[in-house]
Amino acid sequence: MTTEHAHGRPEVEHTPGPLEDDAARAAERPAEPQDSRTEAAAPAQDDDLAGLTPEELRAKVREARAEAQRNWQQFLHSAADLENYKRLAARDRQDAVDRTRRQVLGVALGVLDNLERALTYATGQDAESKALRDGLQMAHRQMLDQLAVMGVRPIDAVGREFDPRLHEAVAAVPPLDATQAPGTVAAEVLRGYRLNDDVLRPARVTVVSDIQGDGRGRTAG
Repeated sequence: MTTEHAHGRPEVEHTPGPLEDDAARAAERPAEPQDSRTEAAAPAQDDDLAGLTPEELRAKVREARAEAQRNWQQFLHSAADLENYKRLAARDRQDAVDRTRRQVLGVALGVLDNLERALTYATGQDAESKALRDGLQMAHRQMLDQLAVMGVRPIDAVGREFDPRLHEAVAAVPPLDATQAPGTVAAEVLRGYRLNDDVLRPARVTVVSDIQGDGRGRTAG
């Protein structure tokens, strides 16, 4: 489209081309933010060691060493506490096992005592009584063998010197003859047993007294 100027020359209307439109749109677009990775690549400006004097740097090193030593001591104390806890826990477990073992063995000794009492009264001479006695003796031997495997053995008492660690005196009796020395075990009321080197159950015994009497026992104590 053309228009007439005052001087008579026609004026041609300017229409923007495609390149001019792209340039205008690019100018109107907002500026894109700068990539944060580029900023991160820049060296840090807030280094707390920058600008410190040599004396200040040495003070920083001494402070770091002291803190490291404190941390190391705390670690050693924690490790020692853990080892102590492990030892105590292991000892508690072993004590519980030993208590349970002694309880079970005590029950077994009660059964063994009943077998020995039954053998004492199984004195019949008929075939049935002998068969019963043989069965009791077999069960008695088997129990003794099994207890021996677990470390349980009888305590020798009769004729030995009274030992309060192994024997429990229930009565004092006069000597029956010159061979029974005072302070020795005269008879066994209840057999005692060891568990390895420990006393599982002391033997209940009568002890020869140095006092001549009428032959009747006197309760100790």
